[in-house]
Parts: sequence; structure tokens; C-alpha cells
Amino acid sequence: MVDLGKRLKDLRKAHGLTQKQVADRIWVSKAMISSYELSSRTPSYEVLIKLSKLFGVSTDYLLGIKNEKTLDVSSLSDRQISLLRDIISEMK
Repeated sequence: MVDLGKRLKDLRKAHGLTQKQVADRIWVSKAMISSYELSSRTPSYEVLIKLSKLFGVSTDYLLGIKNEKTLDVSSLSDRQISLLRDIISEMK
């Protein structure tokens, strides 16, 4: 199973954020982010959801249940979503 702490750290670094920046954006302390990344603490459901929204991934991805990342298309039109599907199909 994937380590939540490692996944969080990888996402944070991929987004170019410091632990402090992540903490400020989800209203927890820097020490809490550090403890999540070190796997010495597990985030609450509320914090887990905030982290998933911040990084644009599902909670299943953070927890290692699914390995694929999701793409938030909620602000796109049906036409734009259709175009994205076509592009993805072409790339497979």
C-alpha cells in the first residue's frame, strides 16, 4: 500500500509548495503537515478532503486506494469535456 506521507510530500513538492504554504492554505500548523509527511499522524477526514482539493486529486488517491490522479472538470462546458475525452483517447 502507498504511504500517505510520501504521497503528500511528493504532491507538495510537485506543486512547488513549502510545508508552511500548505499548512496556511488548509488552516493547520506546519508541524501538522510535517507529521503527516512523516506518517507519525493521520489527517482527519476534514483535512484529508482539504488536501485533496488543494492538490486536485481524490481522497482515494491520497489514501493509496487508486493510483490514478483525477482531473477536476467541474468548471468546463460539456463541449470542453468532450474535447478532453477525445484528446485522452487519442493519446492512449
